[in-house]
Amino acid sequence: MNLDNIPTIKGATHPTKRLGRGEGSGHGKTSGKGHKGQKARSGGGIRIGFEGGQMPLYRKLPRRGFNNFNFKVSYQLVNVGQLEKLEGDTVDRESLVKAGLVRDNKQGVKLLGDGELTKAFTVNVCKVSASAKSKIEAAGGKIVEAAAPAADEKEDA
Repeated sequence: MNLDNIPTIKGATHPTKRLGRGEGSGHGKTSGKGHKGQKARSGGGIRIGFEGGQMPLYRKLPRRGFNNFNFKVSYQLVNVGQLEKLEGDTVDRESLVKAGLVRDNKQGVKLLGDGELTKAFTVNVCKVSASAKSKIEAAGGKIVEAAAPAADEKEDA
């Protein structure tokens, strides 16, 4: 079933509230905005975080800690057990993207040691954990570590 095939359930949709169409509509005269005031005006309203002139909470609280956001290096994680899905004997970024285990973006790939491995792979990724390294070598594979990715350019993970 697709989203465009879902039947509309009775009562799930409501008619649009038509404002300013006479007193008989129930939304006439002030159109649901009450009488006067900042929120009744055209373009009126207060911005998010405004507390009526009182010092807002986000300015009261101290800024603490250190954020290394500009130089942070993010990795996409792949477990050793997931490598069984791969075809061929090489594990690199292209084969992982093709298998759908990682996304095709600027982040590096780190191999973790969760799961079991039966095939021998030649692994060429940015980082490999110690447990993953031991499992790959125990299965008869070898590891060639690629260069680490540069710091993310303000990209969300």
